[in-house]
Amino acid sequence: MRIGELAERTGTSRRMLRYYEEQGLIASQRCANGYRDYDELCVDRVQQVRGLLDAGLPTQTIRRILPCLGPPGRIDIPNPTPETLALLERECERMTRRIDHLTRNRDAMRAYVARVRADTPPANEQGPGLRPGP
Repeated sequence: MRIGELAERTGTSRRMLRYYEEQGLIASQRCANGYRDYDELCVDRVQQVRGLLDAGLPTQTIRRILPCLGPPGRIDIPNPTPETLALLERECERMTRRIDHLTRNRDAMRAYVARVRADTPPANEQGPGLRPGP
């Protein structure tokens, strides 16, 4: 499939797909006309890459575990080296710190919104000049 179809099917921009390829996260063949041609398996691979990126893993870590990715949501590493285990443990810890940080920020935003809503009178109680227009 061409890059446009892969982009459409995965919800990923063509630019990002080229970046993934540049980083060694996906691969394509080149047609005689120079266009990229992607295998059907790239659809799942792009979705896995996006999920791992969304989880906060850097591309170099993703590249290292790509050969171990099975069906979406599963990592299979037979006989992992101590270095690989340490890498995955560091990434898990980094994700935990990120989750904690995001949770604190979300809670602060919720508290702010609740405070603003409590301090803002309903539209029909606002003074002159503050009412919405006709």
